[in-house]
Amino acid sequence: MQKNYYAVIDIGSNTMRLVIYSQIKTGRLHEVENVKSVARLRNYLDAGNELTEEGIHKMLSTLKSFKEVIEIYSLSQLSVVATATIRQATNKEEIKRIVQEKLGWEMRILSEKEEAYYGYLSVVNSTSIAEGITVDIGGGSTEVTYFKDRVIRHSHSFPFGALTLKSFFTEYQGEKAVSKLRKFLTEQFNSLDWLKERHVALIGIGGSARNLAQIDQSMKDYPLAGLHQYQMNNKDIAQVLNQLSPLSKAELEKVDGLSTDRADTIVPAITVFLTLYETISATGFILSRKGLRDGVFYEKLTQDLDNRLYPNVLQDSIEELMHQYNLDEKHNQYMQFLTRKVFNGFKEKELGSLSESDWMLLERACCVYNLGEYIDSESSAQHTFYLLANRTIDGLMHIDRLKLALLASFKSKNIFKQFILPYEDWFSKEEKDKLSLLGAILKFSYCLDATKRQVVVDLDVETKGKQMEVTIYCNKDYKPEEYQATKQKKHIEKALNKNLVLQFQAID
Repeated sequence: MQKNYYAVIDIGSNTMRLVIYSQIKTGRLHEVENVKSVARLRNYLDAGNELTEEGIHKMLSTLKSFKEVIEIYSLSQLSVVATATIRQATNKEEIKRIVQEKLGWEMRILSEKEEAYYGYLSVVNSTSIAEGITVDIGGGSTEVTYFKDRVIRHSHSFPFGALTLKSFFTEYQGEKAVSKLRKFLTEQFNSLDWLKERHVALIGIGGSARNLAQIDQSMKDYPLAGLHQYQMNNKDIAQVLNQLSPLSKAELEKVDGLSTDRADTIVPAITVFLTLYETISATGFILSRKGLRDGVFYEKLTQDLDNRLYPNVLQDSIEELMHQYNLDEKHNQYMQFLTRKVFNGFKEKELGSLSESDWMLLERACCVYNLGEYIDSESSAQHTFYLLANRTIDGLMHIDRLKLALLASFKSKNIFKQFILPYEDWFSKEEKDKLSLLGAILKFSYCLDATKRQVVVDLDVETKGKQMEVTIYCNKDYKPEEYQATKQKKHIEKALNKNLVLQFQAID
């Protein structure tokens, strides 16, 4: 299938970056190239805020190297955007003209409002967060937005970034520098009434936020892969800040998870996150891997949608998985029907304390159950768990991604215990028992369509003391389904500590 390629070049104050995306059948974009250059254009602004000749040369040489990469691809579209440093440069129109003459590219200089908007747009189109505050610390500015019901309500650009805030650590050292910076930031953030005491999630965007999350994961020996939708709290942020603030630049360059080019800006950046967290009384800090560059293309991809928002981010992600692993959509719909029947039957008889939130977990897992078979049928459970637990799924926090992996890979209680072992302290005993039961229900339901002929049309559940009776009505020969269901019913029996009697009946 022919792929469409799109590219965006982001000319930031600290770094310049080229990202190339491919777009295939699902309509979503997949990153295929990500090239970064630490240009630090902010350092080339003179006293009159003019970008010096040296700075322009640095920018052009970087853009020329990006052009060589771009020429490998047949691009459908290229967007070149610039942020705070170019925006604030007194010779920005000349810079635009030079880029046009030397490279043939039209540079778009984003306004403060546009820069904040694209960060917001990337978050609401790649997570299921309905209300929150975004923060994106650049080299020369910091953008914050507040959105509710996925709609942007307020935005603001502060005229300071990670590079400009370094000055606090030039004048002061260690705890004194952090204290002075926190006082300054508190005054700045309190100047916006819409920021204070919001009690919503704080979503971090950009390289500083990514590095904070990477350091935290390294300190914790975090067992899951991926950064998108990784969650921290204020104590986590404070612990990282306390660990890093006394270190020299040379020591910081050796910190696991920290890019060497951010060694001199990470402490002021983390101080911003912690101070803003406290100002809004955040419910948590969530990292978004998607940022300004993604927002530029989300605007184009969603131009026909209300508010430029995907209606259901998670559903889109699940459909993307189904497409990627060649899962049969019609079969999955039937499996949702069957699993719902079993689930409702148990719920009505008050078996397993099942709730609608449990059904939401099962409904997702129905769509991707056993997808590891795409790689190898013999070790399908292992591949299913690994693939789902260790890949970004837009719309799912890490713990929910893990739950999905545990259900969709369920094969037996022993295999379930093996998979959950590294994450045991993430769940209570009751939660583990519930997940095991839901996995057993899912596996049993799949047995009822062992031959994929949609034999079962209905079923009833009854209870008699320590015994459950499930009557299964079929419109075709049901012997293969009866054999598999009888063989695998033991998983439900163990989960509920009851005997399960199956009665298959043919109907006209």
